[in-house]
Amino acid sequence: MTDHIGVTQADGVLTLVMNRPDKKNALTDAMYGALADAIIAADTDATVRVLVIRGAGDMFTAGNDIAAFAAARPGEGLRNVGRFLHALAQLEKPLVAAVQGRAVGVGMTMLLHCDHVILADDAVLSTPFVNLGLVPEAASSLLLPARIGHQRAFSMLALGDAIDARDALAWGLANSIVPVAELMGAVEAVAKRIAGQPLGAIRATKRLMRDSAAVMAQMDVEFTAFLERLQSPEAKEAFAAFAERRAPDFTQFG
Repeated sequence: MTDHIGVTQADGVLTLVMNRPDKKNALTDAMYGALADAIIAADTDATVRVLVIRGAGDMFTAGNDIAAFAAARPGEGLRNVGRFLHALAQLEKPLVAAVQGRAVGVGMTMLLHCDHVILADDAVLSTPFVNLGLVPEAASSLLLPARIGHQRAFSMLALGDAIDARDALAWGLANSIVPVAELMGAVEAVAKRIAGQPLGAIRATKRLMRDSAAVMAQMDVEFTAFLERLQSPEAKEAFAAFAERRAPDFTQFG
């Protein structure tokens, strides 16, 4: 266990667990760093054939730890975020996600980089970036509209609308839905199946299916805008409202 990230390996499957259930698996910079390190190492580790990412407890992840990000000096709390996002974009080995409960913000956008996604029937996905005065990340401004269409993506990215497991499956954001109690078994089965495939062919296929350079370029454009928005009056009002447990008032800003 490193920085609330569990890392285990068995039979060619590397499993990464966001393990901070008391904080809804909210991600800190240190957790991003641990995830980035594990993903980067796994891509060149001959003993790893497939990666699995999941959350401990009853939730995948609440996304960024807002309190930690709000308290950090400009850019300081984001040192490892870019490393994690680039690691996802460049990963050539297959990545499987097991999602139960809420997947918020980056918890949702990282699924766009997964090759196989299994949702528990209680899963709810949301991307409330604009609600916090921010912008989307993880190249989701490119990948999400391409996956589900502009109108649906606008509802999720600009309005922060949440979608349940059934809609996520119907819109092409997941491969299947299973009861919560069956989630781990289902993920283990598909990871084992993928691990038995010829890895060279899998990696070549994944490269053909995805333009990593374009994805990373969009990530960098988003990240620059994200850092700018963190210092905006709207974001400061959103973070203050979060800390004070009140609704934000954005009407004061033009």
